[in-house]
Amino acid sequence: MLRGRSSKGHWFGTVIDAPDPQALGLFYHEVLGWEIHKNEPNEFTLAVPGNSETYLAFQSQTSAEWVRPTWPAEDGKQHMMMHLDIEVGDLEQAVAHAVELGATLADFQPQKNVRVLLDPAGHPFCLYADG
Repeated sequence: MLRGRSSKGHWFGTVIDAPDPQALGLFYHEVLGWEIHKNEPNEFTLAVPGNSETYLAFQSQTSAEWVRPTWPAEDGKQHMMMHLDIEVGDLEQAVAHAVELGATLADFQPQKNVRVLLDPAGHPFCLYADG
């Protein structure tokens, strides 16, 4: 446990920069089916089901101009800083659904039971089937 952290009342989450937080947040809302917790001009937040203190948020960056990450990484270009792994029951069906919502299937696929996709802002994310 982090020093100074109480056992209640603290939020933990992942925040993803995007040029359009609402568009990217709505994309993941449709992919994941999670409830919309906050929808403000520069921030869009999804609540993790069954956990009132965990979230996935999208915000417009405030310091630098948006640069779309590349996948796979290329020298001299913006690398991905993080990615989401999402387990699914039917990999091909989940990929098709994500593509319908605006994702792009990446050209480079490093594993048989994982599909790397790019969300509408260019962030790589993985759909995978266990087994």
